[in-house]
Amino acid sequence: MKQCTHADALPHPEPVPLSETCPECLAEGMDPVQLRLCLSCGHVGCCDSSPGRHAAEHHKQSGHPVMRTHEPGETWRWCFVDHVLV
Repeated sequence: MKQCTHADALPHPEPVPLSETCPECLAEGMDPVQLRLCLSCGHVGCCDSSPGRHAAEHHKQSGHPVMRTHEPGETWRWCFVDHVLV
C-alpha cells in the first residue's frame, strides 16, 4: 500500500490558518465549496469541487505536499505528491 513520504516532515504544532476562508475566492468573487488547510504554511484554499481549486493551485505553486480538511468535524489529510490519504 502506498504511503505518504511527507507526513514526518510536517511542522508540529500545525500552522495557524492564515484566513477563515479562501482569499483567492474572495478576491475573484466566488464562493468556496469546502476549505483545505496547507499543513506547511497555513494557507486556506478551496477544494477541487470549487471552481477555483485554490488548494491544489497552492500546492502547484508552493510545492507544499500535505493539506487537511478545514471543515468542522472532519480530520482527514491528503498528500498531493503521493496521492494518498495521510
